[in-house]
Amino acid sequence: MPRVFVQGSPVERFPRYAPEAGRGAVRRITEVGEEVLHRPCRDVTEFGPDLAALVDDMFRTMYVADGAGLAANQVGVDLRLFVYDCPDDDGVRHVGHIVNPVLETPTTERRLLDEGEGCLSVPGAVMAVPRPDRAVVRGQDKDGNPVAVEGTGYFARCLAHETDHTDGYVYLDRLSNRDKKDALRQMSARRDEVFARRAAKAAALDA
Repeated sequence: MPRVFVQGSPVERFPRYAPEAGRGAVRRITEVGEEVLHRPCRDVTEFGPDLAALVDDMFRTMYVADGAGLAANQVGVDLRLFVYDCPDDDGVRHVGHIVNPVLETPTTERRLLDEGEGCLSVPGAVMAVPRPDRAVVRGQDKDGNPVAVEGTGYFARCLAHETDHTDGYVYLDRLSNRDKKDALRQMSARRDEVFARRAAKAAALDA
């Protein structure tokens, strides 16, 4: 079985970092409480070099932050778009980007996995969030071509989490008030440590 899927299609081999990251620049990651994270994003209607450059920047920013996915509003851009580089529970790597993502509602009841979930916009916090064990997201690529990506396990969690971002939700919105407060306490305690790690990673990538 292929060990890497790019844009939902198997490839023979793939570098450690997506090539887009080599062209991109690191952008500031928005944090919970900033308005752009808490409202639905606009559909992408213009496909071209500006969108491609945004995808490049998002890949580089995601890698610097050691993320598995990153949505455009997490770098302050109000557009329905996310990038990902994420393993599934079988160790298969999935890499790509999705423009105007739509998470398909399963026709049959899916098993819910109640596992730890973090977010680059809630630095340092990890909480258990129930998510379906399978997800299908349909959308477009940066050139406007249709794309469909299916994931299971941890990758399904990533697809649902990132699509949530484009709809204006962070994973805290799926928690009880008590758990949300716990997550914000974790963030307060660990935020500086997370930012120090990101700065070191950025320096290493630039070296």
